[in-house]
Amino acid sequence: MSTSTLPRPQPEQVLRRLEWTALRRLDGLLHGDYRSLFRGEGMDLADLREYQYADDVRHIDWNVTARLQVPHVREYHEDRELAAWFVLDLSGSVDFGSSEAKKLNVAAEFVALVARVLTRRGNRVGAIVYGNEVEAVIPPGGGRPQVLRLLSRMQQRPAPRAGARTDLTALLRSAQRLVRRRSLVFVVSDFISEPGWGRPLAQLAQRNEVIAIRLVDPLERALPDLGLVLMQDAESGEQLFVDTWDAGFRARFAAAARRREDALFDAFGTAGVDALELSTDDDLTATVLRFAEMRKRRNQRSGATASAGARSHFGTARASAAGSAP
Repeated sequence: MSTSTLPRPQPEQVLRRLEWTALRRLDGLLHGDYRSLFRGEGMDLADLREYQYADDVRHIDWNVTARLQVPHVREYHEDRELAAWFVLDLSGSVDFGSSEAKKLNVAAEFVALVARVLTRRGNRVGAIVYGNEVEAVIPPGGGRPQVLRLLSRMQQRPAPRAGARTDLTALLRSAQRLVRRRSLVFVVSDFISEPGWGRPLAQLAQRNEVIAIRLVDPLERALPDLGLVLMQDAESGEQLFVDTWDAGFRARFAAAARRREDALFDAFGTAGVDALELSTDDDLTATVLRFAEMRKRRNQRSGATASAGARSHFGTARASAAGSAP
């Protein structure tokens, strides 16, 4: 776990650094892909054209097709701004980090970067913040000040209550009540929680476009050989000495971590949401670009599947420093 005592950067410093580094790179690389990456709610009919392979069959105009005896599809332009929500799990376990960066730091930078990408194009972003319970709701707003408001709230969260267990079900139920208009919803969490959150996640995804952002640290997947180590549960406070010299123990730990990850991504798939891993040792800009590429591939797969007559849904992807897999 990180024991760094460096002063915490102020929201303005964090955002300015991201604007001069990551955002400048993303502006060029995402140019032209923005509409396929983030879609607004309202659509205006722009044109009709002949059906082509991999077009979404849901856009076929059956009246024109019947009249001309050739399949035609509708093309649309978006006519409304996008509303995006960040559903933020800031419970005690996000304070963990095996290096200088903690999961909370990574979450804050991701929120700041994506929120700024969205607000620079006239869209609105809001947040639902969970710590010991649902502690704050920041209504959707636009512009740079709104991004700073989100960053400030994340940095100034109340101290986690000792022994409190994370209940993502409560957070997701609150999101269902509060997000009343179809929106893009980022659920940012390490998903270390009491069980049962899969169903409310699926229900949230029925009305919204939901993306699960999973926060992870390399030490949660594999233990190095460090000898006798005192480990503490970040939420319950329970402590346990473990012998990391024992290769068998390290192998069992890694196997248990793999089983948990498999179950986690099965839950995302069942809920029908995209899933992106955000690791404390990742390059943030590269991760967001992989996210963009993942969604492009998802849209292409969705169209190809729909054209074959099958039901399509969101896929899941695991993104890491080495790349991503569909």
